[in-house]
Amino acid sequence: MFVEIKFATDSLEEARKISNILLDKKLVACAQFFAIESHYVWNNERCKTDEYMVTMKTKRKLFKMVEKVIKENHSYEVAEIISLPIKNGSKEFFRWIKDSTI
Repeated sequence: MFVEIKFATDSLEEARKISNILLDKKLVACAQFFAIESHYVWNNERCKTDEYMVTMKTKRKLFKMVEKVIKENHSYEVAEIISLPIKNGSKEFFRWIKDSTI
């Protein structure tokens, strides 16, 4: 019923902007930012980028709407947008997610 959705961006401002839109629309209950160093292959070249990983908690049924907002506001051609199921948690926390989202 609940998921953690993650996306990465190279801009703290972009991470904040997207998260604020999602929070204002009540599509996510919360968002946390973590500074990360990403290593990947893009266009057949090895790359290293300092990024921010944004993790958010929400209802599983809201994933498509969250994904749409991220894609509409993200600067990457191919943004990492993934959803992981939350299998266990406190009933109080789950109630808070439910009450904080549409």
